[in-house]
Order: sequence, then C-alpha cells, then structure tokens
Amino acid sequence: MDKTAFRKLFIYCNISLVFAAFISGLSFVAQKLGMNYVGPFTFNTLRCFIGAIALLPAMYLFSTHQKCSIKGGILAGIVLFIAFSVNQCCMIYAEAGKAGFITSLYILFVPVIAIFLKHKLTSNVILSILIAIVGLYLLCAKGIAQFEMWDIFLLVSAFFFALHIIIVSHYSKKSDAIKLSTLQFLTAGVLSLPFMINEQPTLDLILAGWKPVLFIGVIVTGVAYTLQIFGHKATKPVIATLILSSEAVFAVLGGVLILGETLSIKEIIGCIIMLFAIVLSQIPNKGGKNEKTNN
Repeated sequence: MDKTAFRKLFIYCNISLVFAAFISGLSFVAQKLGMNYVGPFTFNTLRCFIGAIALLPAMYLFSTHQKCSIKGGILAGIVLFIAFSVNQCCMIYAEAGKAGFITSLYILFVPVIAIFLKHKLTSNVILSILIAIVGLYLLCAKGIAQFEMWDIFLLVSAFFFALHIIIVSHYSKKSDAIKLSTLQFLTAGVLSLPFMINEQPTLDLILAGWKPVLFIGVIVTGVAYTLQIFGHKATKPVIATLILSSEAVFAVLGGVLILGETLSIKEIIGCIIMLFAIVLSQIPNKGGKNEKTNN
C-alpha cells in the first residue's frame, strides 16, 4: 500500500474509532436501564447474540473477500466475555462515576501491554496518555472517597478490555472486520449462556426490557464494536485507545443533550483536557513517520 492510500485509510480508521466512541458514550443510560429487568449474564448473552445476528445482513452486503481469523475471533470473544462479565457485575454495586473512571484505565493498560510486546511509544503519545488520565478523572470521578472491593474487579475488567484492544488490533489487519466481529460476539454469547441459564430469566422481564437490550445489542455491540475493529486496521492500538477513551466525553455530552443534565466547571475542564490529549496524540513523529511502521 502506498503512502497516500495508507494515509487515507488511517483517516477513515480514526473516524470509525470516533464514531465507535460516540455510540459507546451514549449507551450508558440504556445499559443501566437494561439491568433493571435482567441479570448481568442474561444482559451480556442477549447483547452478544443480538449483535451477531444484526451483523449477518452487513456481512452479506459489505463483507470483503478477506478471510476471518478463527483463532483471532475466538480469542477476542473469550477476552470480551471476561471483560463484559466482570464489568457488568460490578455495575450493580459500584458508583457510576467511579466505575466509569476505573474502567477507563484501560487507556493505561494498553500502552503497558504494548511495551511488553515491544511496541515503541513516542514522547507525545506517552504525554497524551498521562494528560488523558487527568481529564478522565475530572470528567468521571465524583467523590471517590475510599477504596472498595469492587474497585479491584473493575481494574480487572479494564485490563481485559485493554487486552481485547491489543488482540483486535493484531487480528483486524488479517481479517474481515464484520466476520471477526461476528465470531467474537458468538463466542462471548456462548460462554455467557450457561451463566444466563443459572440466573433463570423470565420471558416477561426480557420483553419488558427489550428497548435498552435491543439498542445495546444492535447499535453498541453490533455497530460500535465492528467500527472499532475496522478502526484498528491502520491505527496503532495505543492511539486507538486514546480515541476510544473519548467515549467518556460523549457520555457526559449525551447526558446534557438527552437527559438535560448540567456540566460542572470540573467536567468542562475534563472534556477540554481529554480532547487536547487526543489531538496531541495525532501529531506526527519526527521525520514524518506514520503509524504503519510500528504496527
């Protein structure tokens, strides 16, 4: 691929990641509403299978001739199952602001994992990560007064979300995005199913919560996670993580526009800092080297 074509793909991938972050940021209300009707494993099972089914028409219409890595899809699905399960269970007990901040610490785990995998991080990217964490704290953390048991599990889920990003980043370059996404959801759904049965959900409750479950399944799981996989095709995982972390900004803006919430000065500053960190991460390396060389 020549330099111009790669640059165009790189821009498209970044736009895909922004849209994925936008959708994920607006999904928080629906996620909380869905949990009013069903248990965490029932919720995850439904979202994964609905997400996979929703992608079948897209697979027929837009899928390329590129093959799907079976190993990559299954591995991504296993890691996503662990991340979804731990995080969803914690959401029952943890405060929303604290849970949002700790979960967002995948932004720190991704570069740590990348370093172990011998990926090079430029100084502006390292600085962007540190700045973004400060922005996330101002944006999400409200009254974090004490350390609780659930915080440990939220950190565990953040680590597995980070691991999922690394895995998807690796296999997305060798696989069709829609096929890979469908396979990971089917894997996560199958693994969640036995735990769903143990929760003994009723059809009445599932139908009562169909709106948030359908939104999370189709739009968030099916669309956003597929856009994320496509976005990784030309974007380094650490940069992709910084862009995806903007979901915290979209979550706050969604609360303002949809729920009529107000922003505090601290949250406004947090939004500005987050956006600055993302822009800073996009500054080219010295010598004009692009991200392709480090992937």
